[in-house]
Amino acid sequence: MRVDSFDFVLPETLIADRPVSPRESAKLLVVRDSLSDHTVGDLPDFLEAGDVLVFNDTRVIPARLRGMRRTAKIEVTLHKNVSLDTWHAFAKPAKKLKPGDEISFGDDFKALVADKFDGGEVALAFNFSGADLMQKLSEYGEIPLPPYIGSIRQVDEQDKKDYQTIFANEEGAVAAPTAGLHFTPALMEQIKAKGVVTVATTLHVGAGTFLPVKVEDTDDHKMHAEYGVIRPDAAEIINACRKKGGRVVSVGTTSLRLLESAADDYGIVHPFQGETDIFITPGYRFKAVDLLMTNFHLPKSTLFMLVSAFSGFDRMKEAYGHAIDEKYRFYSYGDSSLLYPAS
Repeated sequence: MRVDSFDFVLPETLIADRPVSPRESAKLLVVRDSLSDHTVGDLPDFLEAGDVLVFNDTRVIPARLRGMRRTAKIEVTLHKNVSLDTWHAFAKPAKKLKPGDEISFGDDFKALVADKFDGGEVALAFNFSGADLMQKLSEYGEIPLPPYIGSIRQVDEQDKKDYQTIFANEEGAVAAPTAGLHFTPALMEQIKAKGVVTVATTLHVGAGTFLPVKVEDTDDHKMHAEYGVIRPDAAEIINACRKKGGRVVSVGTTSLRLLESAADDYGIVHPFQGETDIFITPGYRFKAVDLLMTNFHLPKSTLFMLVSAFSGFDRMKEAYGHAIDEKYRFYSYGDSSLLYPAS
């Protein structure tokens, strides 16, 4: 499909730069045969005993670093872990870098440009590894908020709390699984009281999620790969749910992409450990997910293409038009939606 088909006019005033408080007071647009306006606090009303709620337990790391290559300022955003001491990163300005260059981020914290790729991407080999590298990132790095927020305001201490979900456990993401940002312990208690089972999967969201689609046709777009894990016990719970007639409810497009990557043609979800670059557009046949909770995405983004595939292109155009008219807040810190599949 043409990428322009997924364009729409989004007023800048509707792009959220802070989350609402309390988190479950965010709006929730329920999209099925008709559209209805609710809040995230109403989510338990749409869940049933026997459903499985699948969330992403990845934890955002301070992946944005500012350093110097000799006299030139360099900013890098890590996006893919290659080994204990090596990450792929997007660099600005990348044209100033070449393999063999050293970037200094602090007195004793450095990285060597091990390789250079297209699109401003480099491979960085750090002088620390593993847990020691994570410690250095916590000292020198900052939370890599989406670029649009960086153009509005500076990252601050509040973002360190706001940009993590209550599920965050496995370090490795450089972008939050934002549908999960709406959940609070109180809301989880209500969900469990309904007899809903919760399952954790892990998909380390990469900075590639922020990259614009630069091609004219979706067939020509290449997704960046992200590392994910579905543990055997999680797969067993999900498959048992569907066998008994329950529904798999994905909290976010990250969980959905991982589940669909791990599912076979019969809808059975298998344990998974590895990378996925699945790109979902209209025409895709969903195998593992029955309901999707997700925030509102930007025009011509791969995520708007995904939700259009899930609930139908025309229906999502209508839903987004309604959301704009009703002043829903968009993107990472914005409001949410509960999507039923296209009939």
